[in-house]
Amino acid sequence: MKNRYEALLVLNTQGREDTVKDVVDRLESEFQKEGAEIEQVQKMDKRQFSYVAGELDAGYYVNFVFHADSQLITKLRSKFKLDPEVYRQHYQKLRPKSERQPKKVAEAK
Repeated sequence: MKNRYEALLVLNTQGREDTVKDVVDRLESEFQKEGAEIEQVQKMDKRQFSYVAGELDAGYYVNFVFHADSQLITKLRSKFKLDPEVYRQHYQKLRPKSERQPKKVAEAK
């Protein structure tokens, strides 16, 4: 059964800000190669870190919402850990997307 996940990736684009679109497209194709069904990709721009915990003080944030098997998360973690352009990664399981029904308005009497 496929679950719904969110992956927040922080990209190391230091000195290569013009290639961000190519990196995001490559990462999206990596998700799809591994069997994930991409629902949404949010490019959230470059942001400063609240504290510096490594060699970078800012990173480009990208949020992927996708459907995949639970074993795929471990595979993606290890794959992106070796990628020099992925600085940080965080995965979170989301609730299944439900159809929202409009609220019924009580008639005033």
